[in-house]
This record gives sequence, structure tokens and C-alpha cells, in this order.
Amino acid sequence: MNRTFGRSGIEASAVGMGCWAIGGPWDMAGAPAGWGVIDDAESTRAIHAALELGANFFDTAANYGAGHSERVLGAALKGRRDKAVISTKFGQKLDEAARNVVPYGENQESSDVVSHVRENLADSLRRLDTDYIDIYLLHVRGLEIERALATRDVLEELVAEGKIRTYGWSTDRPDAIEAFSTSPRCGVVEQELNVLTGSAEILAIAERLNMASINRAPLGMGVLTGKITPQTRFGDTDIRQKVEWFAGIKDGQVNQAWLDALASIREILTSEGRTLAQGALAWIWGRSPNTVPIPGFRTVAQVQENAKAMDFGPLTPAQMAEVDRILGR
Repeated sequence: MNRTFGRSGIEASAVGMGCWAIGGPWDMAGAPAGWGVIDDAESTRAIHAALELGANFFDTAANYGAGHSERVLGAALKGRRDKAVISTKFGQKLDEAARNVVPYGENQESSDVVSHVRENLADSLRRLDTDYIDIYLLHVRGLEIERALATRDVLEELVAEGKIRTYGWSTDRPDAIEAFSTSPRCGVVEQELNVLTGSAEILAIAERLNMASINRAPLGMGVLTGKITPQTRFGDTDIRQKVEWFAGIKDGQVNQAWLDALASIREILTSEGRTLAQGALAWIWGRSPNTVPIPGFRTVAQVQENAKAMDFGPLTPAQMAEVDRILGR
């Protein structure tokens, strides 16, 4: 099951492997931003398993693990680069040794990211051990639009030079996406989207402009797998312990309203023998042919479960309508 990434023409698996967690512990401006301790050997086995199962799209970022995720992915794909499609992101200053990431300047809104695009790309190419990036994403969600447009000018040059194949912006601001995505060389947008939350407006823009919508948090930071309960406690180096911007988890605990909503649609999501996670991915595919969910992973088992979702495909239109009816949308 493949997707064409909109007007970029890039083809890859309909599910991507989100590489945030395999970066291990790291800090964003002094606050924990990783998913806890990881095993690089298991991460490598998981990447190889994904390729074997037909999931060849990998979404990482320079800041995941302050470069560690890119390094692990690059090493795992050595000798297999031609079999993979890689998306990575840029926009922060890294201290790889200290595993710390900070904005360029005092805040992300006025970040001086435009002055560092080529430097960031060179660093990512080195860590990934490749000479080109398939999809390069601006990773400063709150950046002023004027500064983003200046950054876009550099990205246009990089496409023309063959250093990246297409580009986009990882943000949940419709006005920003509308302003940024005016060139046919901009083939993607990355947005939060899952069965319980996400911007329909951004998805509509992606459809209208024939761009792929790469979907962050397709499993709700784990909530939509059914494996997180009110008794679940996250470790000190797990971002879910202190995440403030995600509606599904508050003050280190799962949002009960999300669990209730999930229970109400469980039967539909688990139809035909799907797991809850597979059903959550099936809903995203049913939502739009432009969607490409990128569930995270830390183990081979997680990769196997997420990749197998492609065997089932999307929910039917009738099932999609029933989900909306139950959720009152």
C-alpha cells in the first residue's frame, strides 16, 4: 500500500515510521523532550523490519536526540538508502554532546533560522550518511510568516540544486501553510492528525494544492493504542510526563475524555481483526488519500503492528460516517 506525496511525485509506503522516540533522552531548552531510554540495536532491527514489511518511509528530525535519531537511522540504512524515503526537519541549534536543543535567538517566533538552513542541511546529510534528503521540513511551528517565506527561498534553491527533493512546514497553522505552500516544489505539509483531533482546514489545503499531509501523533502519543490507562505513569525522561501542548495527555496523565471517546468507537476501529492502533491508522487513510501517518516506534513489535495496518487498508466510507456520528461531528 503506497502513497504518492502529492505534486512532489515521491512515492513511498502509506505508513511512515516516526523516528522521534529512537532519538532517546534529550532536552529542548532545558526541558525533557524525548521518550525515555532506548536501545539503538533494537531501533536498528526495527528499521530493518520496517523495510522488510514494505514500510519504507522514515520521518526524523535533527533535534530528535540532538542528532541521535538521524545517526541511528543513517547507520541502519547504510547499503539500503535507495530502498528508503527519508523526511527530516531543521530549525534549531544542537549541542550533540550535551543532548540539548535551543532555538536560534530568544524565541521560535523570531528565530533566525533562515541564516542556518544550509548549515542545518549539511549537518543532517552527514548524520544520515546520504547526499540528498527526500523531504525537508521547517520545524519551527510558531515562526513568523515573513521569516518562513525567506526560509522558503533557500529551500527552493536546495531543490534546484538536487540536495532535497521537496519541502514543507511542520506546523498546525492554516494561515502559515497557505502562505508558505505556493510553489510546486513544496509538496508536503506536516500536521497533527488522528481520529480525535487535527486541523481539517490544513488537510483541505493539502488536498486543494495536491500536497501530502504527513500526520503527527496518529496514535495520540500512544493513547489511541489502548495501552495507556489512568494508572499509567511516564518516566522522568518521557516527554509525556510534562507535555502541555497535547490534548490527549495532561499533567502526566491520560485525558479521560479521550479514553471515553476511544471506547465508543472501539468496535469500528477493531473491525476485521485490526488492533486499535491499526484501526486508528485506517481512520486516517479513510479521511483523505493525501494522508500519510507516521506512528512512532521503539521496538520491532511496534513496527510490525503498524506496518501490518497496510494489509487492512482504510476504513470504509460507511465506517467513517459512523465514527463521526458517534463522536457527534
